[in-house]
Amino acid sequence: MSRRRLDAISEQAIDWMVALNARTPDDALLQRLTHWLQQDPAHQQAWERLQRRLGRPVATLRALEQRAPGHAAEARQVLLQPTHSRREVLAALASVGLFGGALWGGWRSETTQNWLADLHTGSGERRSFTLADGSRLSLNSASAVDLHFDAGQRLLVLRRGELLIQVATDPHRPLRVRTAQGQVQALGTRFLVSQEDTATRVVVLEHSVRTSLPDGRWLDLQQGQAALLRSNAIEPLADDQQPRAAWLNGRLEVLDEPLLGVIDALRPYLRGYVRVAPAIGNLRVQGVFPLDQPQQALQALAESLPISIEHYGPWLTLIGPAQARQNKS
Repeated sequence: MSRRRLDAISEQAIDWMVALNARTPDDALLQRLTHWLQQDPAHQQAWERLQRRLGRPVATLRALEQRAPGHAAEARQVLLQPTHSRREVLAALASVGLFGGALWGGWRSETTQNWLADLHTGSGERRSFTLADGSRLSLNSASAVDLHFDAGQRLLVLRRGELLIQVATDPHRPLRVRTAQGQVQALGTRFLVSQEDTATRVVVLEHSVRTSLPDGRWLDLQQGQAALLRSNAIEPLADDQQPRAAWLNGRLEVLDEPLLGVIDALRPYLRGYVRVAPAIGNLRVQGVFPLDQPQQALQALAESLPISIEHYGPWLTLIGPAQARQNKS
């Protein structure tokens, strides 16, 4: 006897789930998903029902599609089967290779990139390490670093996230941190490096560092100074950036930052996808927020700013203007 088909709305929810996980979601995709969710309460119910069945989004769909194009479509067909339990869903996904070998490991860690790094932290996790030379390295949430230490060099490659390092002195091997945009070199100093979407942020907490780009341009930064390394320029920052190191103590300290920047700092501590409507991204924020209680931080933002926060299951959070809540009701 053939199985019954799922209803059309459930199929649409599955299509959205596959689209969200088969590639890195951009703002346009999230905006279309937001529109679909808010069109009809039945859409939200179907979305949350699907997430409950899976337990979390099928994050490996993206890695699977990169390694074996076309398999995300197979996963969609599996999800379309009207199974009744999470166990059945996961068993069916395993049948198309979603949870085999390294992909299963990638699903359990933050990303395959983190999983393969020499040192890494998961979502909501901060860790400190003493390196072979005596330097003290701290990693913020969802960060990953590779180490290249030998007789001739001390090199850290920041794959993603944020690090803070207290450098042990070694006059023969200056310590370097390499990122997607450039390099930071130090000797006997303490500084912070953050890999952002299109730039590297460097904040000097003690002594000095030399920042440089692949084309040879460089800029020295002294204690208290900061800069953004971009692909074509090094941009000094005039405002005080030292409070950015407060994550070491589990705090996010904000003096006068745009809301989008605050949410970006909270993202490594939040589960799933968080979208900020462009209309409110530049709202100014100040305050001290607990990193280990990100939902409490979001609530504090909602109480102090004209914004609404909507949760669609545990894996999608939409932040928009306060009037959006009134229009929806």
